[in-house]
Amino acid sequence: MLLVAAAIVSVRPQQATDTVLVMPFENTSGKAEFNWAGESFAKSLSDLLAVPGTFRVISNDQRKIQQQRLRVPLSTIPSLATSLKIAREAHASWLISGKYTILPASGDTVATINVRATIISVNEGRFWNQGFPDGAKIPPLELTDALGNLQTIQGQLAHKILYFHDGNALGFSQNEMITRATKVPGRAFEAYVKGLLTSDATAQENYLTNALREYVKVDPEGTYSEAALELGHLFSKQKRYPEAIDAFERVISANQKCHERAQADKKPASCGDEAYAEASFYIGMIFWQQGNYETALATMRPLADDLKLTTVYNALGAIAVQASRTDTKKNEAKAAGMLSDGTDFLKKASDSAPDDTQVRFNYAMALFLAGNMQDAATQLRAEIAASPRDGEAYYLLAKALDSLKDPLAATIDNQARLNLTANNRYAELEKEWAKGKTISSIRLRVQQPERKDFVSVVLSRNANAVAAAPVKDRTQELLDAAKASFKAGDDDAALESLRKIVSSDPMAAEAYILLGKISLKRGDKDQAISQFKTAIFWDNKLVEAHVNLGKIYVDKGDCLQAKNYAASAAEVDSENIDVQALQRMTERCSK
Repeated sequence: MLLVAAAIVSVRPQQATDTVLVMPFENTSGKAEFNWAGESFAKSLSDLLAVPGTFRVISNDQRKIQQQRLRVPLSTIPSLATSLKIAREAHASWLISGKYTILPASGDTVATINVRATIISVNEGRFWNQGFPDGAKIPPLELTDALGNLQTIQGQLAHKILYFHDGNALGFSQNEMITRATKVPGRAFEAYVKGLLTSDATAQENYLTNALREYVKVDPEGTYSEAALELGHLFSKQKRYPEAIDAFERVISANQKCHERAQADKKPASCGDEAYAEASFYIGMIFWQQGNYETALATMRPLADDLKLTTVYNALGAIAVQASRTDTKKNEAKAAGMLSDGTDFLKKASDSAPDDTQVRFNYAMALFLAGNMQDAATQLRAEIAASPRDGEAYYLLAKALDSLKDPLAATIDNQARLNLTANNRYAELEKEWAKGKTISSIRLRVQQPERKDFVSVVLSRNANAVAAAPVKDRTQELLDAAKASFKAGDDDAALESLRKIVSSDPMAAEAYILLGKISLKRGDKDQAISQFKTAIFWDNKLVEAHVNLGKIYVDKGDCLQAKNYAASAAEVDSENIDVQALQRMTERCSK
């Protein structure tokens, strides 16, 4: 029943700088109950097109954030002009949009969907099927199939778009893309998307719970992490904290299991680390609000080095400092350690956001509690300069200056009196200070960010990390060691270094090239093919991987595959002598 209106007639030369944004498709059926399918195209295609080394994809979450910034409602399908505006604001060069019609089931006929997707060049402001000076042209992508095969259609569309961009250099088949598209059971995916679209809390809970239930029917040991994450946020907003914690913990557990499986299988991990980070942060905030400081620290601490976000450093620092204040009477050594940790986290937060008043106040308070009055006073002066009516900052500064025998202490103390008149606040603080030189009623300042703001920072940080120039880090050191061992003929030592790379940095494409070479030396061509293809998956500009695959297929007598890899190698570097040698080999192979 599958109908393809037209095949791709020419392949556009690959542009490494292309950035893609996918908008929800428009439902032209006149039946609102099928609106969920439009959002599912935006979600699924955004995920499927995010293939490293092809082009950068603006995630569906980033697209929503961009819409909200431009005050474009998420509940309606924007016009083409508005979609182009969103794409330009997001610095996208390609815009994917589309329309679909659904015919409901009738008698023995199942419900069917007809979808037409289009690719628009944002910079030129026109459809690719209108033709461009370089000859690049693509007809509209139109597919018809049973509605139950929606994810299969999405996988086919994604593959065609990628093929239009990369041509024969694309390192995987349409079937492999369909497998990726259908990894979530269809019923679970439908329920999840419907849950995203509804504004009714009860309906959303029902949809998301059903999505988790349908997922487990197919994969009893698995967890639909995206649905669990949304459910966790829903429960958190309703202050149903035990249920929120349970939902967030499902996301964390699923991520850990995914990484363990990938490490055991020695395969690249694709485990939804953004969802893990989000779940860990918000579950940590719940524990913080409940006064369960040690659990909050344990949950959020792994995020510190991974994300390096001011929000995370500030929260961790505040939690650690508060924990130290709670444990002082129980275990002084432990309390001192937590205070030291908290001060370190807050210093990192201050270094990354020196003008953030919350961070500055917390850092000053940590220094104050640690007895470092000189540095505390410096931070508090800056805080007061930015917030001239901050009575608590005046109070702490007065006490810090008094301990330093600074004559300005009395003047600052008068300012504290003036700004702490409400509810007799100054008198309360003085009463506690006179009793034990403590300030337990002055709380650290942690404002839970709105979810869209936290997600926006995480996503933009990840995008910047992808675009940033690589540095010689631990991965590079291990790779250099592996190359040296391989050159010296010590394959076992090389393998030891490579295994460490793959377990810690599964996207290190060059490691797979070296693994492939070792497999070839040991006569395992099938394993070598898998490793070279993995290298291309993560970085399709590695000409060595294309050349080695071509040579293997020449040896196997598969001339068609050999020619394909000779062509893809030439697209990367036609002047390379190894590429030219491979081309000559494939010419003889066909004879």
